[in-house]
Amino acid sequence: MEYTLIEAVILMGLGLVAGVINVLAGGGSNLTVPALMVLGMPADIANATNRVGIFLQGIIGVTGFKRHKKLPTGDFKAILVPTLMGGLAGSLMAAYTPPVLLKYILLGAMLSVALIVLVRPNIIIPPAGTIPFMVSERPQAWWLLLLAGFYGGLVQAGVGFILIAAFAGALRYDLVASNALKLLTTLFFTGIALIIFIANDQVRWIPGLILAVGTMLGAHIGVKLALKVSQNTLKWFLFLMTLAASAAAIFF
Repeated sequence: MEYTLIEAVILMGLGLVAGVINVLAGGGSNLTVPALMVLGMPADIANATNRVGIFLQGIIGVTGFKRHKKLPTGDFKAILVPTLMGGLAGSLMAAYTPPVLLKYILLGAMLSVALIVLVRPNIIIPPAGTIPFMVSERPQAWWLLLLAGFYGGLVQAGVGFILIAAFAGALRYDLVASNALKLLTTLFFTGIALIIFIANDQVRWIPGLILAVGTMLGAHIGVKLALKVSQNTLKWFLFLMTLAASAAAIFF
């Protein structure tokens, strides 16, 4: 399928916006997956193709946070196990079934995050100086990470909110560290998803790579913003993005 220059520019621009959103909060795929569907892709192909940009933006974002020493990896093996388990299961399900099964679970999770950020922000956004917990100290975090991996493998759009609930809410990392860990874990389970989708011939590389150019640039910008803005600004951006993603989940 051929794409016009205007379509390519629009797709790249949406990718840029989505890349920034995904680094600072989550929900950027609520822009990019519908855009791919407007270009004529079935939902499963759009879902698979979108992962090219997610994977490559993850590399850029993780590299940026690591370069600025904002990527905590001391407990990463324990974090990685449940997310990879969930990601593998979700990706296999996505390859063979319609990716809509967890829509209302995600919607509930996103609305809960938005409500907590508005009413009781300290529950999900720890005060400055809080020492994070290990996964072994917070069993609920293990289950949240398993759910995040499963949902991320299955659908992707909005998975960042579940990961932030796990990292900032359960494990008490600050929002910068939570976003860095979110990108790192997403990179791993997206890699698994891509392998499965490629094996099933569900990835369309030209639009996927066009989109990825935008998401990579957006991730680069997003990291710079995350390092400069205050925790309070990140908190309100997270709140607004959860509301926007919730609206997208309701109507799309």
